[in-house]
Amino acid sequence: MKQIPFELLVGWRYTRAGRASRRNGFISFISGVSMLGIALGVAALIIVLSVMNGFQKEVRDRMLSVVSHIEIYAADGQALPDVAALTQKVRAHPEVTGAAPFIAAQGLLARGEGMKGILVRGIDPAQEGQVSTFTRSQNAAVVEQLHSGEFGIVLGSELARSLAVFPGDSVTLIAPGGQVTPAGVVPRIKQMTVRGIFDSGHYEYDSSMAMIHWEDAARIFRLEGPAGLRLQLRDLHQARELAAVLQQELGDAYLVRDWTRQNRTWFAAVQVEKRMMFIILTLIVAVAAFNLVSTLVMTVTDKHADIAILRTLGASPGSIMGIFVVQGAMVGVIGTLAGLLLGLGVACNIDVIVPAIEHALGASFLPKDIYLISKMPSDPQAADIVPIGIISLVLAFAATLYPSWRASRVNPAQALRYE
Repeated sequence: MKQIPFELLVGWRYTRAGRASRRNGFISFISGVSMLGIALGVAALIIVLSVMNGFQKEVRDRMLSVVSHIEIYAADGQALPDVAALTQKVRAHPEVTGAAPFIAAQGLLARGEGMKGILVRGIDPAQEGQVSTFTRSQNAAVVEQLHSGEFGIVLGSELARSLAVFPGDSVTLIAPGGQVTPAGVVPRIKQMTVRGIFDSGHYEYDSSMAMIHWEDAARIFRLEGPAGLRLQLRDLHQARELAAVLQQELGDAYLVRDWTRQNRTWFAAVQVEKRMMFIILTLIVAVAAFNLVSTLVMTVTDKHADIAILRTLGASPGSIMGIFVVQGAMVGVIGTLAGLLLGLGVACNIDVIVPAIEHALGASFLPKDIYLISKMPSDPQAADIVPIGIISLVLAFAATLYPSWRASRVNPAQALRYE
């Protein structure tokens, strides 16, 4: 049976004795504070990053309920030459689960004296559900109200509220560019009937987007057919790779864009914010970890006689150093494990904890009338949790090196002189 190194045994005994001995009560207190600080720092890192991941996932999902995973346009900006053949070609890829033609254009929507700039999307109601998740549930019946030739329009909830319109009202759609008449250039104006109001859960689109039948959009904006094709993928994270493959297959006659490029600025800002929060909160863990320096320095000072006795019994300076490295590492390991358990416990149950706190305080952290998300989301990811644990352990280990080195340099004769 392999014998346990005495450095581990003595280091573990010092750790236990440091808590139990009255003589070392202050050292024990500092050690406990260091352990608690590491645990709280690690837990705070996990909770904050999990909540940020949750917010990012929630906003991304709501955004992708309106924005398709991949969009294909004609490079010249005109209608696609053969939509059926293009649809058949892209659907041959197993990653593609849905495809629908569309027309995207900008215009002005007027109602009385009110006027708003909008994004007009011409859709095929029969196929839109394949690429837009928000049109599959409560908004499905609203989209089905669009029929070719009737010039009906469906408005986002915030857009309808700002113009004070309701289903059945008439609005005026003004298309960019005009038609030349003997009286000059006259803008193209079309009276539209509001067929319904949709709510995607994303303010940006609810306040600026209107949908009409793609054939009506082609007449208004003078196109010969759909201007693009929207694709839904089995895995949204494969969008960039598949977009590159499709671009190579289709050639320069088409322009292929994926959702990560359409919203690059927003996602880049979220990643920068997440990195900064990681750095800031890591400093909390670092401060707690380096409290171990003062704890071990006081322990080394208190244990001078013990160190001298061990040296006279034949212990090498490396063994003495190992004893105090073990003692400090134990505090770091216990603090890190406690922080991981606490952080994961809170992050995985935040949907229960936050409502309980709101009920106890009589407050609402995310009011429904202000924020799009009324519940605190959380998404713990191993890619965040593993580095947090490793960094905490490394910092705690690094904090033990100098005091342990000082312990190994103790002169036995000098230490025993006054004992």
